[in-house]
Amino acid sequence: MSPARNDLLDHCLELLAPLGAVRSRRMFGGHGIYVDDIFIALIAFERLYLKADAQTRPRFENAGCEPFTYDREGQPASLNYLTAPDEAMESPHAMRPWARLALEAALRARAAKPAAPRPARKAKPRNTSAKASAAKP
Repeated sequence: MSPARNDLLDHCLELLAPLGAVRSRRMFGGHGIYVDDIFIALIAFERLYLKADAQTRPRFENAGCEPFTYDREGQPASLNYLTAPDEAMESPHAMRPWARLALEAALRARAAKPAAPRPARKAKPRNTSAKASAAKP
């Protein structure tokens, strides 16, 4: 096994695989997990955290899930990620409804972001050659 992989990461990738193409990326001492190139989860502090939002957070909280928190400049900070329920960590079947909630939250977050401004189009240079001038009546 490569040093970038670990048992928890491999297990989480297996749990989330039924949703689509799963990949991970090392970040901030942990791993980010993508399904079909949509960031839906992270592994930090040896725990899996799933994306949540205002619509899905109550379901996670009712299941006893804990928010992802970290220390930022001496102050506690959190992101919209909550631990997966313990029973969801047992099998891909048990994880599926929770992973779908995370995917839905990630898709809503993506849709809410304003589109990145497109770079201004460069004007095409005018053809000022003698040949172009001669072609004009």
